[in-house]
Amino acid sequence: MKKTMYVVAISMLFLTACKNEKKQTNAEMQPGMEMQNNAKPINNGMKTNSMMQKNKRNNEYVVTQKNKTTTPIIEAYLDLKNGLADDSNGKATKSAEKLLKAFANFDRSKLSEEQKKKYIDIEDDAKENAEHISKNPIEHQREHFESLSVDINDLVILLGTSKTLYQYFCPMVGDGKGAIWLSETKETSNPYLGRKTPTCGTIQKQIN
Repeated sequence: MKKTMYVVAISMLFLTACKNEKKQTNAEMQPGMEMQNNAKPINNGMKTNSMMQKNKRNNEYVVTQKNKTTTPIIEAYLDLKNGLADDSNGKATKSAEKLLKAFANFDRSKLSEEQKKKYIDIEDDAKENAEHISKNPIEHQREHFESLSVDINDLVILLGTSKTLYQYFCPMVGDGKGAIWLSETKETSNPYLGRKTPTCGTIQKQIN
């Protein structure tokens, strides 16, 4: 009889311990469960541009869609950038004319309506800047190159590029506000300051 009562007592203690342990486990899991319920949906392993960016200051890597249709525009822009970096008004003028032709020959037919609307805004502004660059002294060319660089950067964001590019920033231009430009090389060659201060500029991000 005593043996039976002893077994029953042990069993009751065991069950009580199990219940307490289960409650404790549920309590520990609850915050995690609440976090999971409030969490944003997981991307199921698909890579997006934001996931592929390495958010390091002055060393950000951005992957854009591969698009060869923008190559003539970007190459004309890069020729223009190199002309200004060489302090060559003549090279910059010819490259601006080349850029205008590249925009004129660009095929919009494969763009979506939303892309087309944004592209037209970029093109109109870029062509206006290129026209000023094609007809003015180098100081005025550099002023419009600042706006043109924003246009070409917006174009790359909108439609992509097949080229590897580097976005530079120089704090010494734009009335102290600084200005960006795109380059095909990691070697700094400043189009705003030319040969006077060629190495002013840091890479903010690499594209592709």
